[in-house]
Amino acid sequence: MPAKKAPTPTAEAAAAAPEKPSPPGSGLSQVQRALRKLGLVRDIDFALYLPMRYEDETRIVRIADTRDGDVAQVEGVVTECEVVYRPRRQLIATIDDGSDTCQLRFFNFYPSQQKQLAVGAKVRVRGEVRGGFVGRQIMHPTVKAAGTALPNALTPVYSTVAGLAQPVLRREVRSGLARAVLDETVPVQIGFRGAWNLRDSLSFLHYPTPDVAIATLEDHSHPAWQRIKAEELLAQQLSQLQARMERAAQRAPVLPPAPPEPDAASLHAQLLAVLPFGLTGAQQRVGEEITRDLGREIPMHRLLQGDVGSGKTVVAALAAARCIDAGFQCALMAPTEILAAQHFGKLVGWLDPLLAARGQRVAWLTGSQKKKERDEMSAAVESGQAALVIGTHAVISEKVRFRSLALAIIDEQHRFGVAQRLALRGKAQGHLEPHLLMMSATPIPRTLAMSYYADLDVSTLDELPPGRTPIITRLVADHRRDEVIDRIHSQIAQGRQVYWVCPLIEESEAVDLRNATETRDELAETLGEPIQVGLLHSRMPTAEKQAVMAAFTANEIQVLVSTTVIEVGVDVPNASLMVIEHAERFGLSQLHQLRGRVGRGAAASACVLLYAPGDSGRVGEAARARLKAMAETSDGFEIARRDLEIRGPGEFLGARQSGAPLLRFADLTTDTLLLEWARELAPVMLRKHPDLAQRHIDRWLGTKAEYLKA
Repeated sequence: MPAKKAPTPTAEAAAAAPEKPSPPGSGLSQVQRALRKLGLVRDIDFALYLPMRYEDETRIVRIADTRDGDVAQVEGVVTECEVVYRPRRQLIATIDDGSDTCQLRFFNFYPSQQKQLAVGAKVRVRGEVRGGFVGRQIMHPTVKAAGTALPNALTPVYSTVAGLAQPVLRREVRSGLARAVLDETVPVQIGFRGAWNLRDSLSFLHYPTPDVAIATLEDHSHPAWQRIKAEELLAQQLSQLQARMERAAQRAPVLPPAPPEPDAASLHAQLLAVLPFGLTGAQQRVGEEITRDLGREIPMHRLLQGDVGSGKTVVAALAAARCIDAGFQCALMAPTEILAAQHFGKLVGWLDPLLAARGQRVAWLTGSQKKKERDEMSAAVESGQAALVIGTHAVISEKVRFRSLALAIIDEQHRFGVAQRLALRGKAQGHLEPHLLMMSATPIPRTLAMSYYADLDVSTLDELPPGRTPIITRLVADHRRDEVIDRIHSQIAQGRQVYWVCPLIEESEAVDLRNATETRDELAETLGEPIQVGLLHSRMPTAEKQAVMAAFTANEIQVLVSTTVIEVGVDVPNASLMVIEHAERFGLSQLHQLRGRVGRGAAASACVLLYAPGDSGRVGEAARARLKAMAETSDGFEIARRDLEIRGPGEFLGARQSGAPLLRFADLTTDTLLLEWARELAPVMLRKHPDLAQRHIDRWLGTKAEYLKA
């Protein structure tokens, strides 16, 4: 592609608004604070702050040639201008360019605008033309004096914040772009050949020529956009690879693998013997991958992904047993007390009797514990008596000190922030890093694994344990609730149990949704005695939540009305029906997680997605795509792929890149070829041109590369 020189923009006609004085001691003006809020600090930040759209101020059109809905720029002489008060105070002016007239209407205006539109003045006006009974009309147009030179490039429109007027932001961006160092960081012999260079690409995207096809700017398919996206993806791949190399230079405890002949006295062998089921082939394969990692002195940094019910907890328990066999401690951290309690219940049952014979135990740490119990558990952790520590964020509190932490397991890793994960890693003693195993029930699509998770080793449980029954999913409109109630009666008559999930806890003025409390009362009245209907939501005290879950597990409660607090980890095999109310309000991966709470026993299970069509009689496009995906597939990997298409990577990443996204321009659903190019080039560039690679990372990511180290 031949390089094309970008046009030089003309000076802004609009004068910058005067800056307000900054608060005493702040040292920054209002504009500077607003720029920092947008992340605009370095010259390169301004250069890479690309417009969200453009306005064409390069042409004047005749009023007679404009059509209803056109955004047009016209010039004419003001023939009338007056302030009217019917039905409200407004400024109305009329301009005439000789071909026709156009009325200008302002509901908010200043005396200076009224003066600018004095009868006889010649003005240039831009806005959306509307045709009506009174002829053409533009509401709140931009108005300038006529006769000034027309710009030779489209006018950029940037995303902004309060206190930062568009003309001021344009001026700052133009200044930063002029100062930015935009020399090439990718050697031509290994990178771009014949493509647009970086400076020309950025100049063009800030100020495109009016002959450009606007569609190529909007869909980011223009060659200049391709260059920008390729550079961004390369920076991300370089930083991921660099993070992996830095970790390879760190040292972790070496946890020797099991001897060729199984040692019956090892905790690992004893755990396998007491499990009430055999391992699937996928669990055995992933277990071997983790064992190999634990036997190396390089810290493991592995993501264990698997669909709901694929048996991740068992794999984590066996990894913990390897760690304890080697004489070290293991920590397992979950994002909620309910999920942590589920893990604790399973692992205590499996491991506590085996550990008791060794004089060790499983410890439990949460923020809701009484001080005496928490102090007792913390002492067991510090002494090493607690070989396995399970809990919530309390595990990483300053008061908790491990004697010999060698393995940290984080469940639902996307729910934790960077600082929290780094704090858990920091619990190891001395200069050693703990091995890190992160688990996710949201499978990672291939393009995400290649990009945001390129620094991780990924293990996949792609095989469900035997006995799991397929779940039938049905879409049911809200007006058919009576049919759903009948289905609940039928399930309970067969001795089964039911989840009913609501999106809100209490009434909200913003959205008219049924709340969980009201739904529980309605269901209790409709279903009648002796059916027990329970309620579970995140604002309940921990003890009350645990009591409700225990009653549901024991079948003392037949219907559990809940918010999404039961999204992950809850395991009640007797529950065979999941009803999700206002399913159109939930995210796709969340719907899939909730569906996974049933089908955990031998009984045929179903998931009913109750949706409420809007005033138009249908749900929105994105909601329709989510519901359609749920009805068409129960494959977690296909669900994840569609979720990435619908919502982008944020759902999968959680706080991995807390703050600003690491990819602003590239689209992982459409730019796979560019991503593969960047993956191939990154190791070559790091090996042959490490200085240029570092400059490239600094230019594109700045401090955001630090987020990858968690």
